[in-house]
Amino acid sequence: MESLAVFNNSFSLSSPSHDHFIPKNLRPFRMASLQSHRQMPKLEVRCAALAQSTDPKSKEAKLWGGRFEESVTDAVERFTESISFDKALYKHDIMGSKAHASMLAKQGLITVNDRDSIHEGLSEIERRIQSGEFEWRTDREDVHMNIEAALTDLIGEPAKKLHTARSRNDQVLTDFRLWIRDAIDAIGVKIKYLQVSLVKLAMKNEGVIVPGYTHLQRAQPVLLQHLLLAFVEQLERDAGRLLDCRVRLNFCPLGACALAGTGLPIDRFMTSDALEFTAPMRNSIDAVSDRDFVMEFLSANAITAIHLSRLGEEWVLWASEEFGFITPSDKVSTGSSIMPQKKNPDPMELVRGKSARVVGDLVTLLTLCKGLPLAYNRDLQEDKEPVFDSVKTILGMLEVSAEFAQNITFNRERIQKSLPAGHLDATTLADYLGIPFRTSHDIVGRAVAVCVSKSCELQALSVDELKSIDPVFEKDVYEFLGVENAVKKFSSYGSTGSACVASQLDHWVTKLEINKGV
Repeated sequence: MESLAVFNNSFSLSSPSHDHFIPKNLRPFRMASLQSHRQMPKLEVRCAALAQSTDPKSKEAKLWGGRFEESVTDAVERFTESISFDKALYKHDIMGSKAHASMLAKQGLITVNDRDSIHEGLSEIERRIQSGEFEWRTDREDVHMNIEAALTDLIGEPAKKLHTARSRNDQVLTDFRLWIRDAIDAIGVKIKYLQVSLVKLAMKNEGVIVPGYTHLQRAQPVLLQHLLLAFVEQLERDAGRLLDCRVRLNFCPLGACALAGTGLPIDRFMTSDALEFTAPMRNSIDAVSDRDFVMEFLSANAITAIHLSRLGEEWVLWASEEFGFITPSDKVSTGSSIMPQKKNPDPMELVRGKSARVVGDLVTLLTLCKGLPLAYNRDLQEDKEPVFDSVKTILGMLEVSAEFAQNITFNRERIQKSLPAGHLDATTLADYLGIPFRTSHDIVGRAVAVCVSKSCELQALSVDELKSIDPVFEKDVYEFLGVENAVKKFSSYGSTGSACVASQLDHWVTKLEINKGV
């Protein structure tokens, strides 16, 4: 994916004098500051988009320039260009143009020879782009006009017919829908890869019990496999949201033109089918103004990022000395520049941190679209970079999370030693009593209070001590005490009981087509 660009012009920062606002006794400090400022080198900010010459002699006439008598200024050229980032759409732009040319030929709007010349020219341009030979020009503004102008240079007159019954408004949205459709497929592959990594990690840790937490306080014992599969469930919903988004975005805007459609005899169903869309969009105004699919896609990515951030937080905590539940391998750890002993789970910290970028990309789109009238507005040029950033970031987060899952070890001895703390079997004990739950809750609460005063576990209390709290206790109480016994008592669908978790694991092994022998 093309990297996102920053400004490429050089400028200096300065400010007008406001000495009349400054008390006289402070003006010497102002003068010293100004002198220091004048000695500073100019701050340079670079933009790859401006690498091309802005010499007016090197510019060509705009493809839309017929009604204009003057060229835009260099500042406007720099500010309005999008080629620095939307060239990432080149494959999909060429794909859409080929489908459009084929339709125009079938409808008799261009000749078959024109169509063939356009197809051959576009294939040559794609080859040049992929080989790095293609010259992207800022004065041609965007990916569409760069490719069209290059096609005209290459094949001449037939290229001028390609934009028949098409506007950049419907063209860019066709490209963008195709690009996001492919991005969804790529993200789906990465989600499955992480799911497989987590399920395999669960398979390696059968029978391991860990403390379950609520409010980050000890709550109940759970099987480690159960905990890991919870993240797999989250990822499955993430994949489902993306697939739902794919269904809704898979309608073709091509042929909607600027906003009102066209009076030419085009066949929008033909181009829709050629590009594997479900159907053409029904309303041409909606077709060129809709960005719901972008917001929905970024929302799905943001939710995925939040899930990954939560996984990252879990593992960062568990890798700390205070928990010590996991040890990341050196392959997924970094050190400190000053503290020789440090071994940091930086990849998952960055997963947690980069989630902010993905959420920010969504907020950018929501804010961008909130006040726009129908139909197309140039503001919508700003929808590309947040999407490109979101996709690049979420793919990286998924990949590194899978790498981390494949390179951690659970410290069973440390986990086992941690289990007695927190009275994790208290709720199971309440279930044992078989009396109205609010009554049993009170009785077990008093038993826990006794344990706190004696610094012991519930299973360390004698039957007599328990009966002194309430006579309902019998000798069989010890079958419900201790984390191992507590886990055995769970039996509800989806619970942390051994049989339930085994069933959940089997489900994911089958669904994800995991070979247990590997």
